[in-house]
Order: sequence, then structure tokens, then C-alpha cells
Amino acid sequence: MYSLNKIPLFQELETSEHILIAGCGGGFDIYSGIPLMQTLLEMGKKITLANFSFAWLDDTTSEMVMPYCYKINSKDEDQSGRNYFPEKHLCTWLEKQGLEIDVYAFERKSVIPLREAYNYILEKHSIDTVIAVDGGTDCLMFGDEELLGTPQEDVSSLAAVYQSTVEKKYLVSIGFGIDDFHGVSHFRFLENIATLSKDGAYLGLFQLMSSMKEAALYADLISFVNEQMSHQKSIVSNSILSALENHYGNYHATNRTEGSDLWINPLMTIHWCFDLNGVVKRLAYYDYIKDAYSIGDFNQGLSAYREDLEALRLNKSIPL
Repeated sequence: MYSLNKIPLFQELETSEHILIAGCGGGFDIYSGIPLMQTLLEMGKKITLANFSFAWLDDTTSEMVMPYCYKINSKDEDQSGRNYFPEKHLCTWLEKQGLEIDVYAFERKSVIPLREAYNYILEKHSIDTVIAVDGGTDCLMFGDEELLGTPQEDVSSLAAVYQSTVEKKYLVSIGFGIDDFHGVSHFRFLENIATLSKDGAYLGLFQLMSSMKEAALYADLISFVNEQMSHQKSIVSNSILSALENHYGNYHATNRTEGSDLWINPLMTIHWCFDLNGVVKRLAYYDYIKDAYSIGDFNQGLSAYREDLEALRLNKSIPL
């Protein structure tokens, strides 16, 4: 039984020694794990970082340590001309903080290649725990909802970790309200949490507050990468930062969201925590995608599942 002063996730992590924090949904997702990283470092845990990458990794000078898996450092260069390399800028920022932390990036593949990449990192660093981090809430869609957001990256990563050799596996979702941008129903998100709670797979929540040291570090990181990639500012990261800065409603921190209606809100900085195995076991289309190699394979499996569905859980608004 857990006490009020003990968040279940952190109870679970007390015996962990080396934790891999992995951005599971692509882009800047690993940035959403940095406040958690800071807390875990203060708890005496060793940390390694990884990210499902949208960079063209084969056009960088990063070292490919195995197929579709690259070791990233601050001296790496993007030779594609896109100037899109969040993982490299993360390495630079970590060095500025005096932190020596290994950072890896995965190419945009699906379950099987990602599983092998995870297993490589787990073995190389003797990692005993994985925390997958998603900037958004679509990672909690079971598959029968009316709209799923962009599950390809999230679910490929979750399935890969689920199949990996590590024993302790968790999922943390940050950014309540962000995926309204992609049509995700937060009514269904909360409904799914209730289901996972019945299963014993919901491990509580904690919130990043502007007065916290972790929040100051996060704000510094996002400001730094905004300067490095001013043409590709992260929508998710800047939305979370906007919430930390106490903005509300249709506030736009980047012109990338101009023309859309945003819902910046105080709940965006909540970290929702889950047992990853429990989440995947509720994934209704897992058997359709569990052997996917490419994102194309994944999409075919998801489409086959959706075609067989008799009814969808339609989007609903939260009755407030």
C-alpha cells in the first residue's frame, strides 16, 4: 500500500540503479523527460537518454552503433541542410550543465528494429529500468477511439520496450491538452486512465511547477534549443513551457501553430505515470503491429485492425 507522500512511480524506482529515459513519440519527446532526469539524478540514479528521432541520422556525422541506432554527441553535424537535430543540441546543453550522460537516437523504424536497438543499449549499459516519455496524450489511446492522433511512433516504441529484455518498464505522459491539436479526445484519455487504474497499471501523477528547480532547467533547455533551431521550434515543448509561464488558452509561443486554436492550460505540466506492460496489454491492435519492421508495416496493421472494428468510441468533450 502506498502512502500519500509516496508517488507510486517513485516507489517502483527506489530499487532501480541505471535508468534509460527514452522519448517514444519522435521529435523533441526526450526533452519532456529532462525534469524527471534531474529528479532521478538527485535520487542517485545513473541515467542514459535515447530518442525516437525525426532527424536524418544517416546524413549526420553521428556514429551508427548498430542498424538504425546512433550514438550522439555535441560535436556531431547535420549534413542534410535541414538544421534539424534536437538530440545533438540536447548533448550540447547537457555539457553546459556539467552532465556526462550518454545520448542515443533511433531512426524512424517500427517495432522489431527498435526492439533490437533498445536491447543493444540495455546490454551495453547494464540498464535495469526503462521509462518511455511521451510529450502528449495519444500514447494512451487503446485503438478503438474515433481519433488516435499520431500513434505510429509512440506505439512502435512502446511495443519495442514491451518486447525488450529489461524487467522494469514504465510510461510517462506529459502535456494534457496538447493533442487537442491532433483531434485526440481527452475524455477518452481520462477514461483509459480509469481502465488502467482498475488493472493496477496507473502509477499516479506529479506536476512540474514554475517554482521548481526542474522547471527552471526545463525552461533553460527549451530556450537554448529555440535559439539553435529557431525555424523548427517544438510545438509540444513550447506549449508545456507556455503553461509553466502561466499562459492560458489560445496562446502561441511559435508561429508554427498560427491558424490553429490551442488550449494552453495548467494541467499541461502534469506527468501521468503508468506501468508500460499494462498499457501495451490494453492496446487493442498490438497483435496487428507486434512484428512491424517499418512504419508502413505498422500502418497496414493498424488499418487492418480498424477495418475489423464494429464500432468506435466517439470523441466526447469533458463535461465541465
